[in-house]
Amino acid sequence: MSTDRLLRTEALSWMSDVDNVTGGQSQDLLLQPAWDYLLQNHYDLLRSPLFPVALSVTTYFFLVGGYTVLDLLAPTWPCINRFRLHPDRPITWPNIWTTLGVTIYNHLLYIFPASVAQWLWMPPTPLPHEAPTLLSFFLGILGCMVVFDFQYYLWHLIHHRVPWLYRTFHAVHHQYNQTFSLVTQYQSGWELFSVGFWATVDPILLQCHCLTTWGFMVFNVYVSTEDHCGYDFPWSMHNLVPFGLWGGAPKHDAHHQRPGTNFAPFFSHLDWLAGTHTVPNPSSHAAAGESISIHV
Repeated sequence: MSTDRLLRTEALSWMSDVDNVTGGQSQDLLLQPAWDYLLQNHYDLLRSPLFPVALSVTTYFFLVGGYTVLDLLAPTWPCINRFRLHPDRPITWPNIWTTLGVTIYNHLLYIFPASVAQWLWMPPTPLPHEAPTLLSFFLGILGCMVVFDFQYYLWHLIHHRVPWLYRTFHAVHHQYNQTFSLVTQYQSGWELFSVGFWATVDPILLQCHCLTTWGFMVFNVYVSTEDHCGYDFPWSMHNLVPFGLWGGAPKHDAHHQRPGTNFAPFFSHLDWLAGTHTVPNPSSHAAAGESISIHV
């Protein structure tokens, strides 16, 4: 074989190897380095059955802590208070201690035992060598959000329409008709279990990569906390998603004031189709606070 032919053969072989890595999946290169780093440096942590729980709980308390700091600063910082849905009704320490107490109680009584059981009975998480493509990563998160939104909409609607279910399980969440971040998990153990169950099962049903699953869990916690935060920031999801397709903090705050509306946790299409959609008038936030008690 001549030297030129040998060089061409080696070049074709190299290009074939590159195609095997990137062909049709060039987006792998965007997430693969990060995934390789995680596998090389945190393999045992990532494969632990406790990791998803620790990730969700850590994300929640980090976000709640940030919003709570804003709540405490808002009364004396106009640059923060002007973004609050009810700027004339500050969040007080009794509100914080009450909601935080129920949150910690639920974590100790429900989440901690469930986490121990998961650690004892579930096998380690299998970690594939390949990262998901960027497209499949975002489509997987979007798919999980759509499925979760449908599940919780039905759960939420039924628990409002059936008096016994409302009194027994969901009424505790509506003790606060002005939302702030710690109200997110101010709920009964049954509701907490339901939300956690769907957030865990939906990525399995959609056969998501574990990195996509963790991304969905973090985003789910973020959006849930933002829905209850009581702020209307320019960078909030409902201001970024066009055509009013996203619910967001104003619409969920309206649900806590008018419980027969806005049942969907994230999107708006199900409320539109079912006739349960309502949009609060931004100019009426302060006025609404005059006639609405923060705690019933």
